[in-house]
Amino acid sequence: MPAEPAAATASASVSVTVTGPRVSGGGLSLTYPDPQRALLGVRLQQEVRIPADRLEFGWSSGAWRLTLERPVVDRMEYLLELTHAGGKKESVTDPTNSLRMRGAFGEKSVVELPGYQRPRWLGRSDIVGHQRTVAVTARSLGEELRCVVWSPPGLRDDTPLPLLVVHDGPEYAELAGLTTYLSVAVREGDLPPVRAALLPPGPRDERYSLDRAYTRALCLAVLPRLREEVATTTTTGMGASLGALAMLYAQRQHDGTFDALFLQSGSFFHARHDAHERRFPRFDRIARGVDAILRSSGNPSPVPTVMTCGTVEENLANNRIMARALSAQGYDVTLQELRDAHNYTAWRDAFDPWLTRLLREVHR
Repeated sequence: MPAEPAAATASASVSVTVTGPRVSGGGLSLTYPDPQRALLGVRLQQEVRIPADRLEFGWSSGAWRLTLERPVVDRMEYLLELTHAGGKKESVTDPTNSLRMRGAFGEKSVVELPGYQRPRWLGRSDIVGHQRTVAVTARSLGEELRCVVWSPPGLRDDTPLPLLVVHDGPEYAELAGLTTYLSVAVREGDLPPVRAALLPPGPRDERYSLDRAYTRALCLAVLPRLREEVATTTTTGMGASLGALAMLYAQRQHDGTFDALFLQSGSFFHARHDAHERRFPRFDRIARGVDAILRSSGNPSPVPTVMTCGTVEENLANNRIMARALSAQGYDVTLQELRDAHNYTAWRDAFDPWLTRLLREVHR
């Protein structure tokens, strides 16, 4: 007679008390309650380079349990993959963990490990600025781009200020609290008054992957229009992932467009180091463009550049290569490696001190 499935072998429910993730010594323990053993399995989904053969939970005493060596990060975002009877799989947040974080691909559970410190400016919703939308006709794209311009409270548009131009700007504001950070930093005197132009991504995989039409729109339509709308002293370009790549490309294609760059986890795909990205539709175009930057003998307008990248990111190797190449070409480059992964919270946590220092340096 064939063996019964696991869900049918439990004779009765088991009472279990679960308190959420536990960190002790060098270990991390996770638990998913399943008193009746209704599931066939539970697996950890993570992006902090835990080996694949260590992600399966084991069932005992009414719950699925997993104990790991502490990951080499300060915080870990994760989901749990549940395998139901019949084989259906489902990804869920951890019901035993109330700490959640929203990101580009939805909400995840979070473990903050000992030593992690949240930015001091979080939760300051009492400080707000002024926002208005600037519509820009981009002929090279055949459409109108609607850019949100954020300014500190009480300042007129004709007051000359530095301008921070941000790819994926609405996402940076919503998921990383960028305008809250700027509000607090300006009010507390850590930053001079500064405006931010929050650029919508649109079809970002196409536009941010070294698309010449988008680059022309950004440099020849969007930025000139923004400078007509608000008095601008200096312009700093900012972006993450493909947005960082596109910002660097724009600076190199149009001399004098930017006075500084803040590039986070740039997708500087390299044929040798990023073969795992070849399924991305624009991989070849990016790799050719990145190779051209790396092989360049220099740039007529190098600018101060701060780069950040997580220590467990697949992009770390290509960020190190790009930082060395830009430095050799005359850029004043700083690469900061943070004990985190490729997500908006990691990018948020780098604003202070690294974006703060860059904006203060450019403002001098």
